Amino acid sequence: MAAACVVPALVIVGPALAPGFVLRYDMVFTPRQPLLPESVGLGSALPRAVPADAVVALATTVVPGDLLQKAVLLLTVWAAAYGMARLAPGAPLVAATFYTWSAYVAERLLIGHWSVLVAYACLPWVFAAGLKVRRGEPGGWPALVLACAPAALVPTGGVLAAGVAVAAAGMRRAPLTLALAVGLNAPWWLPGLLHGAAGNGASDPAAVDAFAARGEGPGGAVVSVLGLGGIWNADAVPAGRGGLLVPLVALLLVAAGGYGLWRLTATWGRAPVVALAGLAAAGVVLAVAATVPGPDAVLRWLVAEVPGAGLLRDGQKWVAWWALAASLGCAMTAQTLISRSWTLLHRFRCTSVQDRGGWLASAILVGAALLPVALLPGLAWGVGGQLEPVRYPRDWYTVRAELARDPHRGDVLVLPFQPFRQFGWNDRRTQLDPAPRFLTRSAVVDDTLVVGDEALRGEDQRAAQVGAAIGDPGRLARLGIGWVLVEYGTPGTVEPAELAGLTRVHDGRWLALYRVPGPISEPPAGVTGHAAARATVLAADAAAALAVLVAFGAWLRRRLPASTFMSVAGSGTT
Repeated sequence: MAAACVVPALVIVGPALAPGFVLRYDMVFTPRQPLLPESVGLGSALPRAVPADAVVALATTVVPGDLLQKAVLLLTVWAAAYGMARLAPGAPLVAATFYTWSAYVAERLLIGHWSVLVAYACLPWVFAAGLKVRRGEPGGWPALVLACAPAALVPTGGVLAAGVAVAAAGMRRAPLTLALAVGLNAPWWLPGLLHGAAGNGASDPAAVDAFAARGEGPGGAVVSVLGLGGIWNADAVPAGRGGLLVPLVALLLVAAGGYGLWRLTATWGRAPVVALAGLAAAGVVLAVAATVPGPDAVLRWLVAEVPGAGLLRDGQKWVAWWALAASLGCAMTAQTLISRSWTLLHRFRCTSVQDRGGWLASAILVGAALLPVALLPGLAWGVGGQLEPVRYPRDWYTVRAELARDPHRGDVLVLPFQPFRQFGWNDRRTQLDPAPRFLTRSAVVDDTLVVGDEALRGEDQRAAQVGAAIGDPGRLARLGIGWVLVEYGTPGTVEPAELAGLTRVHDGRWLALYRVPGPISEPPAGVTGHAAARATVLAADAAAALAVLVAFGAWLRRRLPASTFMSVAGSGTT
């Protein structure tokens, strides 16, 4: 089954395996990502990609960034398929295809949320480990830690995995399960709390409407969400996802998924299935809350007043819980159809029951496994060829080398002052600015998001201060800005007055680098300015890493023969 699950992975991400980098919306990998304060949440921006940035930075010291990206994408889809196949009590191939060949996977690939998809791939493994914990089986806790750890690369993933872990392990073990989740997720929630305490954690309440789930066909947002779609960005919807197919997929998942979950109680027992169904319902409710009068007002208040509540915007990502339950249910429904077909053949005393039953079972399995593919052909081959790799122009390597060797201090201001780019060398695809992940120094970019015609207020106070100082070299220097990078071939203008008084160091086709003259001050004291805060965050990072290492050691001890450890211990004493 592990080998069979390679097939959907290759079919889905195939084009991304070509040389180069897939740069699309939030999915930005670089040849070697630097390890900066921002990587562990100690920068001025909220820790939205923590500790993912730190893990990628460490990984790219060993593996080139383009190879790392390809491995992540391929292994993520494979792990999602294989994890679901291992979890399903029956029809594993059906469970695997329903889970991986879905609008959720397609839309998250197109929006560039690779880290959310890593968490999505972890969920079947988390539930399997949680069931072991619930049943008191040996090795359950180490397996649960290892299954949750990759999901905790980003806040959304950590919460998704925590919910599945609690549902699977049961209420009796919920305190310990939650404690485990809190510890593994400390690398992002702890700096998030520090940002909130510094008054830098609230979000624009308008984001609730901007990121609300949207309808992709008849039935509106609710039907789209039940069909595992409904992402807020129309540019992230795969081809063929629309019209009557949307309610058809939703009906299929609700009917087959619901019936299959009921059948699953006979195998797993009532408690874990009810918990899973409740979690799935919670995911759907969170996904559509921003579209319902009343709950939308509550969400706006939370986002505006509670630091870190911005995590609740883009509610469609919580559909992952429903996808887990629906895929299992559809697999159980397919298995039930096979059992019923055998019963009917016996009842009517068909000749050659064995042969006909085998053919019928195979036809049901193949048909059910291929049904998601038939309903969403646009997911094939890089979501219709949209995951096309490109290469960074030489200018990027030149500028990085210049910043690495020049002793002139200071962070880098990136112009045009906006977060997303549409470079000509990337075929005008929308992508996050790669400078913060490419350059060896901290880069300051605008975090004001424009969704449609709505400009959402940024959360980074330092970015706002630097943006207000553009065109004033002395003020930039006092804010800790020693360099200005201008990016060409992307929407946005840079006026000559904004570069007045700066010294040009490099001027290429795609990038120009300027030095801010005079002495450069330290950045304004924020989270990074307090030694106690830095020490606390780094201690939380070390504790989470240690927990994963201990769990891996315990898992390895159960997998390898005892003689292996005895021989290693013996060699250490000689």
